[in-house]
Amino acid sequence: MGNYVERVLEGIRKSCGHEKEFIQSTTEVLTSLTKLLDSEPKYEKSKILERLVIPERIIIFQVPWFDDKGEIRINTGYRVQFNSAIGPYKGGLRFHPSVNLSVLKFLGFEQIFKNSLTTLPLGGGKGGSDFDPKGKTDHEIMAFCQNFMRELFRHIGASTDVPAGDIGVGGREIGYLFGQYKKIVNSYDSVLTGKGLNWGGSLIRPEATGYGCVYFASEMLKTRGNDLAGKKVLISGSGNVAQYAAEKAIQLGATVLSLSDSNGSIVDPDGISAEKLAFVKELKNVRRGRIKEYAKIYPRAAYHEGKRPWQLAACDVAFPCATQNELDLDDAKTLVANGCIAVCEGANMPTTLDATAYIQGKNLLFSPGKASNAGGVATSGLEMSQNAIRLNWDQTEVDKRLHDIMINIHAAARAAATEFGEPDNYVMGANIAGFRKVADAMLDLGI
Repeated sequence: MGNYVERVLEGIRKSCGHEKEFIQSTTEVLTSLTKLLDSEPKYEKSKILERLVIPERIIIFQVPWFDDKGEIRINTGYRVQFNSAIGPYKGGLRFHPSVNLSVLKFLGFEQIFKNSLTTLPLGGGKGGSDFDPKGKTDHEIMAFCQNFMRELFRHIGASTDVPAGDIGVGGREIGYLFGQYKKIVNSYDSVLTGKGLNWGGSLIRPEATGYGCVYFASEMLKTRGNDLAGKKVLISGSGNVAQYAAEKAIQLGATVLSLSDSNGSIVDPDGISAEKLAFVKELKNVRRGRIKEYAKIYPRAAYHEGKRPWQLAACDVAFPCATQNELDLDDAKTLVANGCIAVCEGANMPTTLDATAYIQGKNLLFSPGKASNAGGVATSGLEMSQNAIRLNWDQTEVDKRLHDIMINIHAAARAAATEFGEPDNYVMGANIAGFRKVADAMLDLGI
């Protein structure tokens, strides 16, 4: 690690010592930039790292709302506007009890480089609340979303900050948020993405993160003369990303063995077919049930309470698509021992730092989420483009553009890694490729 990187990280540890997720994220990114920073002293001279690790703006606000019993509830709302060097802030809103400033700073920091990799003119941001939609009625969720937007509307705009969905914020929540925004500002702006198809949304947007992750994995496998056909696949999560990663993997001939939620995992030795996946979509998206119900319908499948998929079955390719730090060192050792050849992150930072180092040390293909899950924000950018020109592209057009973007992200990450002598190091390659564009823009724009 270079002296410059170590000095900046030490400063972060001193000033943000309680923000473990943010420290983990900045450590992963900055340490992978050492070779670039040593070769190009202009970044240190202009203190780019010091400027990059501090958000341009953080908004924290209270969100009071009434539940169905007439009781007052209060949650905390956040928007971290991290960096706008190459475009308006862009990043999701997360509604989950685990949301705090550390989590949102890590997500916003990652978003800077993810958005840069898409080649679209989008800066990085993230937001959300510790509000939990689970167990709430539609009326309560609408009440919360409307009150959340009554503050957030002041800080966002089509050319300022364009939020999207994330964990706990799907089409229903985006609808309530956008409806309130439109009412307040009296304008039909392209200020949120992930909108419904009837009111400004884009085809392929729900599928984009999962599809894009599988497209990226396919590109990685090609570098070793391989593909997904016939491969056994483990996927964690059962939300939007996991569902569509499974769908695309099935379409490409893989056998998907697992899905999970916060309570546990199912492993289906027969594979999750398109028909079974349709059941999962109805279970999670409509009935909002738990994944354990899968094993009741398909008795050949086993449900493992409190377990993640990684140690439950052997696989060729692993797609962690649930949440941060869900794949640890013990999981990584099991994957390697069971013959896994690639790990492709669908979630944001789902692999711990020591697990990442172990996987890379064993010569497995490994892609960081900022590269392989960038399909979601890329298609959000395509949604913004369609809104701006008041047109809708058909499904084939959007999917082709998404596929091309993921191919280009893979190529950019691999080229940057190759430039510094480590062609298979997608962590370093993605971070360097994403950082360079943002850092050079910051130099151009001055202080």
